[in-house]
Amino acid sequence: MSSSDDASDLELPSRAEVLICFALYSANHAMNRSYQPHLSVLGLTYPQYIALVGLWEGDGITVGQLCKRLFAETSTLTPVLKRLEKLGHVERRRGRQDERQVFLYLTPSGRALEKEAPNITDCIIADTGVQLDKLSDLVVAIGAMRDSLLKNRNSRE
Repeated sequence: MSSSDDASDLELPSRAEVLICFALYSANHAMNRSYQPHLSVLGLTYPQYIALVGLWEGDGITVGQLCKRLFAETSTLTPVLKRLEKLGHVERRRGRQDERQVFLYLTPSGRALEKEAPNITDCIIADTGVQLDKLSDLVVAIGAMRDSLLKNRNSRE
């Protein structure tokens, strides 16, 4: 029996508060609001912070590679990266062999912001009111759901 067969035996949710998409959507908004006071003192928005987190994993990558790392679209990430460049945290350089490629490099100020990340993470973990081991399990479960959704969407295209 497939999972869709299992679902047909159950009453499907019909109100926003019981839909998984709404739970993720509203939790995302709450998470963004929790980050805001920590990031505002650094002069960053949440999308800028996430882009930096992706670059702290390793810079010298293309915009496309960062988009894959962050599950983002180029059209979404490019304005964020341009703003980070104006703030002096990122340098964007055209590829030497292919000028269509844009490589991303952290500046000294972009690297310096990384030392603030553990404190921010500790505060956010405390704000969730969920124990670290349960949060780790949740991250794994949500990641698996995301991967399944992407795989199934791609198989239908």
